[in-house]
Parts: sequence; C-alpha cells; structure tokens
Amino acid sequence: MRRVEVKNVNHPGSVKLVDADMYKAMKLAYLAVLPASPPGLTLAEIQERLTAQLPQDLYPDGAKAGWWAKTVQLDLEARGIIKRTKVSPLRLHRA
Repeated sequence: MRRVEVKNVNHPGSVKLVDADMYKAMKLAYLAVLPASPPGLTLAEIQERLTAQLPQDLYPDGAKAGWWAKTVQLDLEARGIIKRTKVSPLRLHRA
C-alpha cells in the first residue's frame, strides 16, 4: 500500500502517513466541489456534494468519507490550497 504524508493546520509540524489512493480520491473530490472564491461552502454542504464525486471502489456508498474529508480538509488548509472564511458556520473555498 502506498502512503502519503498529510499535515494538519491545527497542529503545525505534525505529519501523518495515510493511504495514498484514498487521499488522492478525496483531494480530487474536495477540489471539484469547492468554489474558487469566498464565501465558499459550509462543511455540511461540502459533505453532501463529496459522495457523488468519490469512486465507489474506494468509498462504497460514501463509507469512511467523513474521516477522510476532515483529514484532507485540514491537510489542504495547512498547504494553503484551500482557505477558511471565518464566519459562522465555517465556510471553505479554494485559495
């Protein structure tokens, strides 16, 4: 199994290894659903849209999508690929 390093915007300097195929599929889905500019989408709106973007062989019926969505979100934020709009509820958009 191939692994990829993920960062966490909430824990700078922390790096974890995760399954590369699961990560890549979720990253592509995340970037496909996020708008390019503010105000962006809420986490609930993102979650609703992600399932349709995910490959069934890796995420059958959206299984495990919640954990992977959060992991990829925090990694993409740490890398500056996506940004938060600090409103309530929290919204995300591509950087």
